[in-house]
Amino acid sequence: MTDETIRVEVAYAREGAQALLPVQGPEGLTIGDAIERSGITQRFPEIDLTANKVGVFGKVAKLDIALADGDRVEIYPPLIADPKQARKSRAADADAKKSDPKAADAKGDKAGA
Repeated sequence: MTDETIRVEVAYAREGAQALLPVQGPEGLTIGDAIERSGITQRFPEIDLTANKVGVFGKVAKLDIALADGDRVEIYPPLIADPKQARKSRAADADAKKSDPKAADAKGDKAGA
């Protein structure tokens, strides 16, 4: 390993707030090290690295992955809803509307009134 310094960014966004923090460190700096050095977990105490996924440029990665100069570390907020369950719910709602034409007509009548 050389004594070169790399520069990376640590990014986090949630409704109403976002941060993109520059971090410098030695070559071999890991995702976890960059997050710690950035201080972002103090700024956003809701970040829980045991629950929040992290990644580099949109690709999920583990905390012990070494970074390259110019990388952007991203901390992803937890999902509010399970995407599979949300799709199933939407499909069930659509099926219910198809099987009950009166319900669809009633909604159409209200829209036209």
